[in-house]
Amino acid sequence: MTIQTLFQKLEQSYDEMVNIRRYLHQHPELSFQEVQTAKYIADFYKNLGIEVKENVGGNGVVARIKGKYPGKTVALRADFDALPIHEETDLPYKSKVPGVMHACGHDGHTATLLVLAKTLFEMKDELAGEYVMIHQHAEEFAPGGAISMIQDGCLEGVDVIFGTHLWSPVPCGTISYRTGPIMAAADRFEIKIQGYGGHGAQPHKTKDAIVIASQLVMNLQQIVSRRVDPIDSAVVTVASFVAENAFNVIADTAKLSGTVRTFNENVRDFIEEEIERIVKGTCLAAGCEIEYEYHRGYPAVVNHEVETDFLVSCAKNVADVENIVMAAPEMGGEDFAYYLQHVKGTFFFTGAEPDNVENPYPHHHPKFDINEKALLIAAKTLGTAALNYQTVE
Repeated sequence: MTIQTLFQKLEQSYDEMVNIRRYLHQHPELSFQEVQTAKYIADFYKNLGIEVKENVGGNGVVARIKGKYPGKTVALRADFDALPIHEETDLPYKSKVPGVMHACGHDGHTATLLVLAKTLFEMKDELAGEYVMIHQHAEEFAPGGAISMIQDGCLEGVDVIFGTHLWSPVPCGTISYRTGPIMAAADRFEIKIQGYGGHGAQPHKTKDAIVIASQLVMNLQQIVSRRVDPIDSAVVTVASFVAENAFNVIADTAKLSGTVRTFNENVRDFIEEEIERIVKGTCLAAGCEIEYEYHRGYPAVVNHEVETDFLVSCAKNVADVENIVMAAPEMGGEDFAYYLQHVKGTFFFTGAEPDNVENPYPHHHPKFDINEKALLIAAKTLGTAALNYQTVE
């Protein structure tokens, strides 16, 4: 009866969940700047009389709900930062902050966890164990908020952790899971080529930074196609090429930046070394100077097998879940990876494709939106996992 009670209470609170999500959508804050959002979350718990700790590892918020009976400690995590994107939707609850938008569903993650926490608190006299609600800041920008929150004790005493991402490309009613790597390590690099500029009519007197940078872009493409085992997934993307000049001026400098995505740590190490080798070699051949930096971002999200199988078994008991599928590995990054390096757990996708939309806008798009019915499905799935984990041997 406990799970059914949970479902009934969540269904009764669905409108509240939607209202919270829409309020947060209207008031987004960027990574490491989420002061008002963190206050909103903390005040929500305080008003309910739930134990809450603020400023965890920065702007993080952690609430703890203790059941009446002894049991395991289960952590649930939601992120709450937004992106530097100007919203282009016509939604009545569109962002009120120019140039900032919840374009990845973190507003929905937060609303889901807040209402689930409220429901668990109302049921605490029926429950065993303890439930740790981790509201994480700064997921979108490395080094992220997870590391500092872990260092500040958010996982203290935790036996298992579950997290979900509302996923607009997947139909609502679908839970996507995967054992092992599900999201990639996300690194970035920056390269500055210092050539020797000059008159566009006298290229022989210059070291053309644009030509050198162009050669470098093409050389970098050979890392994945010719140096990485085809069995291993990897991406090397040059995403920015800046060399602004007048039409008759040969560029003195050019700047490149990009990202590397991998699942295997050995491949990650190898690509980092290869980029440096190629950058130095290309520029040595051209006789120019370089500035090169490689920044390691989040590691790959690697789900634990037992906990992933357990999550799937829980999802099967959620009536709103119509389909459970194994997800293909995603090249996107997520600092939920750090939690899984410290405790057992799993991270999964909750389908959130908007209704009557043939080609939903992708995450991080100015017209991004989610199906709000997915909030209830996510809450039920996370709640079922949290409660049922008390019976795991």
